[in-house]
Amino acid sequence: MNARRPSCVMMAGLMALAAMLAAAPVRAGAETLLRTRLNADIRSTDPGTNRDANTDGVMAHIVEGLVAFRDDTSIGPMLADGWDVSNDGKTYTFHLREGVKFHNGAVMTSADVVWSLKRWLDPATQWRCLSEFSASGIAQIEKIEAPDTQAVAITLDRPTALFLPTLARPDCGQAAIIHHDSIGPDGKWIAPVGTGPFKVGDWKRGQYIDLVRFDGYVARSEPRSGNAGAKTADVDRVRFNIIPDSSAAKAGLLSRALDVVSNLSIPDLEDLKGRPDVQLSVTPALGLTGILFQTRDPLLKDVRIRRAIALSLDTPQIVDAVMEGTARANNSALPIGSPFYGEAEAHGYTQNVVEAKRLLAQAGYHGQPIKMIANKRYSYVFDSAVLVQAMAQSVGINIEIEVLDWAAQLDRYNRGDYQSMAFTYSARLDPSLSFEMLTGPKATQPRKVWDNPEAQAMMQQSMMIDDKAKRQELFDEMHRRFIDDVPMIVLFNGSEIAGLRNNVKGYAGWLFAQPRFWGVSIR
Repeated sequence: MNARRPSCVMMAGLMALAAMLAAAPVRAGAETLLRTRLNADIRSTDPGTNRDANTDGVMAHIVEGLVAFRDDTSIGPMLADGWDVSNDGKTYTFHLREGVKFHNGAVMTSADVVWSLKRWLDPATQWRCLSEFSASGIAQIEKIEAPDTQAVAITLDRPTALFLPTLARPDCGQAAIIHHDSIGPDGKWIAPVGTGPFKVGDWKRGQYIDLVRFDGYVARSEPRSGNAGAKTADVDRVRFNIIPDSSAAKAGLLSRALDVVSNLSIPDLEDLKGRPDVQLSVTPALGLTGILFQTRDPLLKDVRIRRAIALSLDTPQIVDAVMEGTARANNSALPIGSPFYGEAEAHGYTQNVVEAKRLLAQAGYHGQPIKMIANKRYSYVFDSAVLVQAMAQSVGINIEIEVLDWAAQLDRYNRGDYQSMAFTYSARLDPSLSFEMLTGPKATQPRKVWDNPEAQAMMQQSMMIDDKAKRQELFDEMHRRFIDDVPMIVLFNGSEIAGLRNNVKGYAGWLFAQPRFWGVSIR
């Protein structure tokens, strides 16, 4: 009988783990080293340009912006101590912190801020968020000026509620303020000379990247909150080991080769429960998992069939089975952790088999097959699809699951080429953006699932006004229409699950599933 061969991915993960163990230095002297894992290497050290989620997470330890997201997704100060907004809502004057140092020892002034922001706005930089500040974006930046050495004024062509949240976005590199030594005389990127609590150390591509404590860092006085507040480097070095395979990463945690492993799966969680040498951190997150419908499909364009599917589901039961107590059911496009998630958003779909069957009969549905695309890269997506299939069958709906690899599913999603699919979205830190990722005209943006012109107008309005109560009214009304239209069925928001050795202190997850190693120590 032949033994089952490990997959290529697992073999690569085990080889990476073996190399990591062989290369791991002995902890010499007083140095403290925290070892963690990335499932793939970072793309570059230039924040907000050649990037992905792993790059964003590592760079958040090295660079900082004027403002940052707090734990509750509100905006807090970072390199700016505060700001004033003109009466017309178009000019923001930021008052800079005094005594902030770059990694090369230079003291930050308004000239550095102006230079950094103008670099982001240079098309040659290829900043991810350049389009947000164009004529077709949230607002166009007309002027960036320095009234004095400790103040910077930014003037927009129109007011927008998304100006500060966009500056704070992790995928925008937090619009990081960097020293011009980051760039060579030829204008090419060298390495980030930032203001964060860590500096870039050794980077061996495909193996690891080290971050080294910046001894000149002066933390803010407020408590750590999201990417804002105090950022104390409590270890000398953080090593991000590149270990693609989750099983190899878990083995590294259990063998003491790793101190922290984030982004654990539900099966990993079950394996680690009850181990005396490991502690678990489970934090609600802002991601979204649900069932998408192609509302232009000849069958699913009938809202009665879409609503019948929604009413066939016991969503809390699906979530409990798939997430094993680490998440709560939520039918709203707004995540439960959002400060705009209120009483209106808590009302969604309640299982009603009788009404589901009545709607199907009224729509003339007679068991025609509905193809649902899913993937196994994210186990909770596939498991959700299977349970939706079973519950829909109980009212006579015939769902057939087609499993694709993640890249193929993304391609089908972007082209709108599906009848239905089980899908997961990454976190959006502003409620307008939670709706924006779902809402838009299919003719020009086929990936959008909710093509409702009135909802699009409300979404645009929510991006323009800064009054919290008025924004809440818009989000509440958009939620009600979203539930009525059933362009998709939101099932739940995810969780950030991390495993830690017992000697790790101070680690905390947050709504944005991105590990932070400031304020974390090894004892």
